Amino acid sequence: MHMSFWEVISDEHGIDLTGSYHGDSDLQLQRINVYYNEASGGKYVPRAILVDLEPGTMDSVRSGPFGQVFRPGNFVFGE
Repeated sequence: MHMSFWEVISDEHGIDLTGSYHGDSDLQLQRINVYYNEASGGKYVPRAILVDLEPGTMDSVRSGPFGQVFRPGNFVFGE
């Protein structure tokens, strides 16, 4: 799993680690719905399902810098 993709997309669209928009251009918001859903409180949540066979991988994503941006129900892993 490459979280670097979400780092680049977040930077391009002005989304910080909490899912808040802090951009400086209306262009950043024009197609934001391609990658994000707008949640309550003006937060943006990645449109992603994270899948892995090992729960440990998901734990490292959750504890990483972007871990709190994803919805908990979008993590799918084997046991």
